[in-house]
Amino acid sequence: MSAAAKRPFMRLALPYILSLPALLVCIGILIPFGTAVYYSMQRYNLAFPMGRGFIWFENYQAFLTDPAFWNTIRVSLLYTFLTVTFELLLGLGVALLLQRRTLMNNVLSIMLMLPLMIAPAIAALMWKLMTNPNFGILSYLVGLAGLEDFKWASDPGTALFTVVLVDVWVYTPFMMILLLAGLRALPRQPFEAAELDGVPSSFVFFRITLPMLTPYILTAVLFRMLESIQQFDIIYAMTQGGPGDTLMVFQVQAYLERYQYTNVGRSAALLMVLWAITFILSNIFVKQWLRLRERARGV
Repeated sequence: MSAAAKRPFMRLALPYILSLPALLVCIGILIPFGTAVYYSMQRYNLAFPMGRGFIWFENYQAFLTDPAFWNTIRVSLLYTFLTVTFELLLGLGVALLLQRRTLMNNVLSIMLMLPLMIAPAIAALMWKLMTNPNFGILSYLVGLAGLEDFKWASDPGTALFTVVLVDVWVYTPFMMILLLAGLRALPRQPFEAAELDGVPSSFVFFRITLPMLTPYILTAVLFRMLESIQQFDIIYAMTQGGPGDTLMVFQVQAYLERYQYTNVGRSAALLMVLWAITFILSNIFVKQWLRLRERARGV
């Protein structure tokens, strides 16, 4: 093939060559997804291999009358709401404090990123040691404040508070760095005009900063929401879903169903329900983000 003939061929083939990595990633995602759908429609328990067979949607129908399943949904959504809300408020507050580009603010922003560099399971084990009632430093400090024998993750009344506290410590820097980038990317002209007119800072925040920052907030909340509703490391390392079923979120329940109860079909069905919930929530957030972008463009 001559050089002149190769040019049109390469021009036609280039888009397919460039999209090949994305296609391979898509295939790598679809294969386990299809496997999970396949298993979720089976009666598949490793303890009873002879009873394996297709039952179609019976695993899903069984969830409708299972109190444990509805408890899992309640705990997962509550955990997601609490962690994302606190991380958003704290991350936004810290980002506003570090908004100005100074050497001290840049150093502090780097130091505050350190918890995010620790693996969540390791962070949970660190907090588990610090909250140990016998030798934990946090238990000692809480005792000095007058709260004797605080149970932390070992009591149903305080277990959720404990794991939310660990999650907030680990992931608030993620919110902070995204919102800080958004704040520093905002145009300066509206703020300079408001400063010249003597507009109160509260008015500037609620009428100028917050509306312009909303797309960044939605992006940060979407990422954290998808991660939080699928949380496994922190909860399993701290309590393994306990005490009882106090912290039995989707990922922990699916893990126990698969590896403790060897019920592969029910575990896969739980993960498919989790996928459906995350798909619906992410679609809501993406549509809202697109609506805000169109409004910003004047469409």
